[in-house]
Amino acid sequence: MHGQQQLEDALTGMDLVIIPAGVPRKPGMTRDDLFNINAGIVRTLCEGITKCCPRAIVNLISNPVNSTVPIAAEVFKKAGTYDPKRLLGVTTLDVVRANTFVRFWDLIPRDLDVPVVGGHSGVTILPLLSQIAFKNGGTEVVEAKAGAGSATLSMAYAAVKFADTCLRGLRGDAGIVECAFVASQVTELPFFATKVRLGRNGVEEIYALGPLSEYERVGLEKAKKELAANIQKGISFIRK
Repeated sequence: MHGQQQLEDALTGMDLVIIPAGVPRKPGMTRDDLFNINAGIVRTLCEGITKCCPRAIVNLISNPVNSTVPIAAEVFKKAGTYDPKRLLGVTTLDVVRANTFVRFWDLIPRDLDVPVVGGHSGVTILPLLSQIAFKNGGTEVVEAKAGAGSATLSMAYAAVKFADTCLRGLRGDAGIVECAFVASQVTELPFFATKVRLGRNGVEEIYALGPLSEYERVGLEKAKKELAANIQKGISFIRK
């Protein structure tokens, strides 16, 4: 796609917009390293959404999600089109990885779904199960590929899984629940990833964290501290 006109042609009339655009993570890079390039890309695409499909549900994949979701929210607010129910940061990859790690435990049922809360990088990723190994899934994949790119295939699977979930919500299916990074009052932070129920209008309900272990309570405080800085970085990018 090249130029503003093609962007507008692609966006016009859409009910669901998926934004994976940006540079991939490479060895030694953090999601924060991607910010300067991907922030501008997300801003441009969201400006197009405000003009061409302001009522679309937006699935934001571009990293760092902890900052790009606030960027998108600020763009939509400026245009007067912001609906927090329709903006979702995709954290499904963290859930897929947590479920995969858990399945290595022979005593755990294979259909178990592990809620992953917080954000989508480093210590902000908090599986609600006391296993520190969950936290570095993305880094392990990037390093294992030795410069050949990031966790592209697993992210593609997660993106399709979440998009399908949103489409089923739009269709009116009942009981559609996934984890996502959304505008939230679950904590004192303006955005937070938790389980949400999806429907025709996007996020219909945001679930509380529920009881946490001591390990998870400590992890939550660490996650919130870093997440607050990530969120503010995204907001400041638009407001500067």
